[in-house]
Parts: sequence; structure tokens; C-alpha cells
Amino acid sequence: MRYYGGYYGMYFDPTYLLVIIGALLCIFAQMRVSMTFKKYSKVRSRSGLTGAQAAQRILELSGIYDVRVEHIRGELTDHYDPSSKVLRLSDATYASTSVAAIGVAAHECGHALQHNKGYAPLSFRTALVPAANIGSKLGIPIILLGVFFGMNHLFIQIGIWVFAIAVLFQVVTLPVEFNASGRALSMLGNYGLMENDETRGCRKVLSAAALTYVAAAASSILQLLRLILLFGNNSRRND
Repeated sequence: MRYYGGYYGMYFDPTYLLVIIGALLCIFAQMRVSMTFKKYSKVRSRSGLTGAQAAQRILELSGIYDVRVEHIRGELTDHYDPSSKVLRLSDATYASTSVAAIGVAAHECGHALQHNKGYAPLSFRTALVPAANIGSKLGIPIILLGVFFGMNHLFIQIGIWVFAIAVLFQVVTLPVEFNASGRALSMLGNYGLMENDETRGCRKVLSAAALTYVAAAASSILQLLRLILLFGNNSRRND
């Protein structure tokens, strides 16, 4: 029975278990962050500040005056763009006065502060973005091209290495996100924007959000492992 990129005739490929595990991790993490954010989006902050106002206040108190705060459509699409120095807050964050909204806004300010201070992992992640985009889009197609051309070792190895760059991006993202959350919680407390019990709520929201990055990284690593198990050994056998 011949072997074609992970299929043994009509039998189940056991490496699919790695994909299933990764998918389940991502689903669990997404459910956790959605539930936690929804819970604390109903808790109004005593400061009465909206997410946008809190972000502007944090930036000013941190001595950052060249970052704009803008609204972006979508749910939990909040992000900081270091290339244009824009902090974008989603529908659920920008005008909301909830503990969850202010926590997310503070987290994005944490990224702005990382950029302002030249935080090395953020700089490295930003530099990886173009290559990571290519890796996530072209890695597997290049591998499949190698399979199409008779298990071509060169194409398969290039595809695996290209995909590995996207995985590296996911791994580097972890310390960047954890550090931004740590900075956010410190700033909220040090700047007097939240009281201790509110900060605990923010911590739960940001911890749940961090879990999504952990799950994404784990899923990517499992996918890379699957590619190596399927194609790496087969390529060596064909040498």
C-alpha cells in the first residue's frame, strides 16, 4: 500500500490527532476568553472612564504623546500597530466603561509602552511579521507541491522550514503578550485608574486572553510536528 502525504489507503491517519488536539485547545481558549470578557464587560469601572479614555490617560501618564487612539470595527479586534503608532480599540472596548474594556485597553497600551521602550521581543516579532505571513500562507502549499512532484525532498524541506517561521512567530508572541498584560496591570494600579478588586477582574480577563495565544502556539507546534512526522521521514527514505 503506497503512502501519499499522510494517507494510508482508506485508513485513518493517526497524526490527525495532533490537529484535533490543537483545534480543541483553540476552541477551549476562545470559549474561555469570550465567557470571561462577557462577565466583566457587565461590571462598570468606578472611574467611569471608557476604554478609549483610559487608554489616552495611560499613554499620557506614561509620557507617550505620539500614539493615536482609534476605533476599529469588530469584537475583540483590539491591537496596537507599531508601524503607524496607532492603538485601535474594538466596538466592545472603545466606548465601554466596563472593567473588561479598560483591561483590554490597558493591555494594548502595554504594547505601546513596549514599543516606546524598545522591548526586544516586540521588535523581533515585528520583524518576523512579513516572513510569518508568507510561512502561514505558503508553507503547506509548497509541501503539497513537493508531494505532487513525486515526494520532492527539496520542496518538502523548504515548505517545512517556511511553515516553521510562522510557528516561531506564534512562540515569540507569548512573552510579548504576557509582558504587555503585566505592564497593563501595573499601570492601572500605579496610575490609580482601578482599585484592587477591579484589577483582579482585569487580571482574569487578560489571563483568559493570554490562553488564546498559548493555544495558538501549541496548535502551530503540533501542526509542525505533524508535517515533520508525515513528510520529513518520507523525504529521507526517498534520498
